[in-house]
Amino acid sequence: MANHVSSLKRARQTVRKTAVNRANKSRVRGSLRAMREALQAGDHAAATEQYRKTVSALDKSVQKGILHGNTASRYKSRLNARLKALSTAKAA
Repeated sequence: MANHVSSLKRARQTVRKTAVNRANKSRVRGSLRAMREALQAGDHAAATEQYRKTVSALDKSVQKGILHGNTASRYKSRLNARLKALSTAKAA
């Protein structure tokens, strides 16, 4: 355990920031899960709406430093490809 005042403060800050980071990461994972479920259900309108929410959550996570920018771009690209595949499957 920390003994100096400065190290005690750093320990408190770490606990606080860990909780914030965990909440943000959980929000992103929940949004990704909801998107996958909407795609699985095959509802194009719901999937499109969820895609917009998921992309927003991914972009916010990049701003907050939760995810790397390229990781978020990869997620968005793959989700968009699955959304397009769903729309073409419905059209055919």
